[in-house]
Amino acid sequence: QVQLVESGGGLVQAGDSLRLSCAASGRTFGVAAMGWFRQAPGKEREFVATITWSGGLTTYSDSVKGRFTISRDAAKNTVYLQMNSLKPEDTAIYYCAIGYGIARPRTQINDYTYWGQGTQVTVSS
Repeated sequence: QVQLVESGGGLVQAGDSLRLSCAASGRTFGVAAMGWFRQAPGKEREFVATITWSGGLTTYSDSVKGRFTISRDAAKNTVYLQMNSLKPEDTAIYYCAIGYGIARPRTQINDYTYWGQGTQVTVSS
């Protein structure tokens, strides 16, 4: 069993920055990758960014590439999402997730085993 706790969400203005954190506890052996997804009201959950746990290989969605940066601190079992130049369309609940097995970039919901409860990010125009 794994617990994922997100933090760092909030209400900001367009152009501002936020840093989300996701701390993992429990089964952290064999982690292949961690990722961030988001879900806006009335929309499906979508991929944002992922990082492989051993090599730190990152992949981003086109909508956030160049503005968001995912990173991890293996010693703290924590993954971060630095979000710069935020836009109103970034408004959503942001979820972190953890996947096991072969270390490779994972962009699909089914690639992940455990999910956090989510943290709200609201960007006003």
